[in-house]
Amino acid sequence: MKVRELKISYGETIYNVDGRKVTSPDVVADVLRNFIGDAPEERFVVAYLDSRHRVTGVQEISRGTINSSLVHPREVFRGAILNNSAAIVVAHNHPSGDSQPSAEDRQVTTRLVAAGKLLGICVIDHVIVGDDYYSFNANGEMGV
Repeated sequence: MKVRELKISYGETIYNVDGRKVTSPDVVADVLRNFIGDAPEERFVVAYLDSRHRVTGVQEISRGTINSSLVHPREVFRGAILNNSAAIVVAHNHPSGDSQPSAEDRQVTTRLVAAGKLLGICVIDHVIVGDDYYSFNANGEMGV
């Protein structure tokens, strides 16, 4: 997979992953595992999607501790707005390897989905990467 850096006006780095189309949680886990899979601390990333659900960029939003990271909707959606994204997929890793979501993971997902509805940017999925992965969408927990 080719990866190149793009700079946007606020100075964040968005990594371009050559327009891979998001068709399933397997694709999301495969693309994002390259960014967060083996990290020793929790990392929260967002994949920006165009109207055909092709990945136009991936950005790390937060880097936390071994069992938590701080995520706020303004950081998640700032890049989506600047990148003219139609939708996003968010993901984070669990360094323990256990990909089951915590209560906090569910709260973050609920907040991001609500914020996305206000902004007109659909949150397609939240994927937790561990030894395996957990997809909120595949498990009917997105509320979209």
